[in-house]
Amino acid sequence: MSRYSPATWGTPKEPLGSGPMYEGQDAMPHLPVPKLDQTLQKWKRSTEPHQTPSSLAKTEAAVQSALSGEDSKLFQTLQQRLEHRANNEGRESWLAQWWNEAAYMAYRDPVVPYVSYYYAHKDDRSRREGTKRSAALLKAFLAFRRLVETGQLAPEKGKAGPLCMRSYKWAFNSNRIPESPADTAVKYDWQTNNHVVVARNGRFYEFDLVHNGQELSEAEIDSQLKKIANDPSASKMVQYPVGALTSANRDKWTEARQALLNVAGQGGKANEQALERISSAVLVVCLDDEAARSLESAAWRFWYGDGKNRFYDKQQIIALPNGKTGFMGEHSLMDGTPTLRLNDFSLQALAAGKIDLGTSNRTDLPAPKPVEFTLDRTVEAKIDEAIRDFEALKSQHDLAILDFQGYGKGAIKKFKCSPDAWVQMVIQLAYFKMYGKVAPTYESAQTRKYKWGRTEVIRSCSPESTEFVRAMEDNGASDEDRYAKFQAAVKQHLAYASAAADGQGVDRHLLGLKKLIQDGEKVPDLYNDPAFGASSTWKLSTSQISSEMFDSWGYGEVTPEGFGCAYAIKENSLTFTLTSLKLGSADLRHFINESAIELRDLHLRLQAKEAKSAAGSKL
Repeated sequence: MSRYSPATWGTPKEPLGSGPMYEGQDAMPHLPVPKLDQTLQKWKRSTEPHQTPSSLAKTEAAVQSALSGEDSKLFQTLQQRLEHRANNEGRESWLAQWWNEAAYMAYRDPVVPYVSYYYAHKDDRSRREGTKRSAALLKAFLAFRRLVETGQLAPEKGKAGPLCMRSYKWAFNSNRIPESPADTAVKYDWQTNNHVVVARNGRFYEFDLVHNGQELSEAEIDSQLKKIANDPSASKMVQYPVGALTSANRDKWTEARQALLNVAGQGGKANEQALERISSAVLVVCLDDEAARSLESAAWRFWYGDGKNRFYDKQQIIALPNGKTGFMGEHSLMDGTPTLRLNDFSLQALAAGKIDLGTSNRTDLPAPKPVEFTLDRTVEAKIDEAIRDFEALKSQHDLAILDFQGYGKGAIKKFKCSPDAWVQMVIQLAYFKMYGKVAPTYESAQTRKYKWGRTEVIRSCSPESTEFVRAMEDNGASDEDRYAKFQAAVKQHLAYASAAADGQGVDRHLLGLKKLIQDGEKVPDLYNDPAFGASSTWKLSTSQISSEMFDSWGYGEVTPEGFGCAYAIKENSLTFTLTSLKLGSADLRHFINESAIELRDLHLRLQAKEAKSAAGSKL
């Protein structure tokens, strides 16, 4: 068993695996420290769409102070400290420890809905039962696990070379452990931990996926899962589901976990062993009782669930009785691109018949074993509190899905546009239609071209995108003017996206500088400027994960004032999952649909006009 705290993240202390998967990892560059003046000027420009003339004057003064005025000496010192941290302290990433702690391990709000995310799998018509579908997915996941753990998985590569593969190991046999002031992570040996934990009506069971040295077949796994699904003791929700504790505020879960370990007599030791069995499992499979038929009802099951038949500290497969399945990602240790690959690989390989499902149907398999907890009044009270808090939080949210069938990636490329930039402009236009103003927008860019790389912000709302949406809503604007402004907005977006992927965004750099302000040093005016907080209050938190094998995917908003906006760009369709604290996700869905149509129609009108002009010139 290996245990890691945020302090070890991003250092060579965590051993690097071997095999083709890690080729090029040693030679991979470290995350760069951007130039100070570049960051400050780029940041100031990104705030302009959200400012008034008077507030912008304050921002310009704060930036000027940082560059050449009262705060310039301190900023130069902070930059030097950051460069020293990056180059002279034996770190492989100046950011990783800070980011993993600030964004994940020290984050105290519930992981659902604020950290975790979900994928809703496309239906498998040959597997219409939850147990059978889960059995097939487990076979595919185990195949992927072997590739990862033996280092045989083909490494991902970008245009500039290999991408960092270190986070993949956290997909299996790992667990997030609640601790104060910051959680830690634990990873167990994959060769000696081949059991899966199954949640059923708040109870937990375990069984080995390998018996007498041979991996169970799909039929055998299905049989084991059916035994759990049909166990009379799990026919209804248990009164005190321990998994509900994982839905709580992280400090409350930390206290509850300690209360579990403190149960009198042998109860505490038994609870420790039970938690260990869950933590060390390959992953958790949740067999739910409630079916879902629509995209949105399924999304609610996979995004939130009931808060009882879950263990949110691990990667989870969620199976519904009618065979619909989804995946809930534990986000603290790995971002969406590795789990996208895991799920997409599994679903595509199963659909193509490329997974060895096995033919054995042994009768000597040990029956699944309950993973049992001993509770006392203290723990029971904490479970009741967690359930109340979870249900209250869930009731405050709304969710809406747009499965836009009008066009997709293929058509956008025919318009000679980046599909991602196109969709970002659709989102910008939709928000402007809904509110009459633009909003600070976060789009995630991966920085895995660097060691320990995770993400940087693409600030999608720019002066150019603001001009574009205004032109689209201006009845007096010509199509040619709208198109010119669209092209300028796309060009700006692509430039910022490229810079962010190169580690040249502004948000992580400004975080690093602020982290190095020492006690007694005056906080520079820039960090006290209202625009600093306002421009990073992400009223639109957007991210693209695209797979033809997903019905939808999504996550929660990152500010009470905003929306989570997950999207997928498929060949012939676009899918948006919108979440918020009941700000009107369905309304935003309407405006995204309208904006997607209007942007397409703009291009079609211009094409028609160009074709007519070309035809006329030939006469």
